[in-house]
Amino acid sequence: MLAIVPTPLGNLQDITLRALETLKAADFVLCEDTRRTQILLTHFGISKPTVRYNENDDSSVRRCLDLLKQGKNCALVSDCGTPCISDPGWKLVKEAAKEKLPITSLPGPSAAACALAGAGFTGGAFTFLGFLPRKPGKAAKLLAAAYNQKHPVIVYESPFRVIKLLELIGKTLGENTPVVAAREISKVYEEWLRGTTAEVAADLATRKKVQGEFVIVIGLPETENIETNEN
Repeated sequence: MLAIVPTPLGNLQDITLRALETLKAADFVLCEDTRRTQILLTHFGISKPTVRYNENDDSSVRRCLDLLKQGKNCALVSDCGTPCISDPGWKLVKEAAKEKLPITSLPGPSAAACALAGAGFTGGAFTFLGFLPRKPGKAAKLLAAAYNQKHPVIVYESPFRVIKLLELIGKTLGENTPVVAAREISKVYEEWLRGTTAEVAADLATRKKVQGEFVIVIGLPETENIETNEN
């Protein structure tokens, strides 16, 4: 059995009871970084062998697949959040499905869902783009296409490029485009920045150092939010 197990974004208390039971029952824990995962396992008193899963290494994927073929119960985790959502995992899931091996996916922490819920934009449909391409032209094209669907767009970004991303969003979609930038979700220094792309970028530009991973939720102009809700 391959179990996809979401892990806390920051606060270890966010782990679910089912996730703990699945980790305890696993023969192996397949992880993005064995050191990070070991901290989690140790905190909850779980002693299990860990195997590093490297999505970009075919031999690593095959090794994990072989464990499943041997009938081992494997729990797949990433450093934080839900595997396969802008994190490693989908290749192993795809291969396991091809082999008709049993797969289960546990609900749990997701930075995208958490940020969308806290953004206060229109509910319903949204587009999740994860990390955008590094080339500005490709990123702008992807943003514009998603935004044209007339519902919120969610992207991830590192602290080193977040200001440039906000500037790109403003240039592509308009500087008055409403955004919510959620920083360090579920961690000690969690912060929610709200405003236009220009306002949030200006706020971050005043800081000596920008830290923490960001989830950017791009909203629609207020008039379009109202129209969407009425429809």
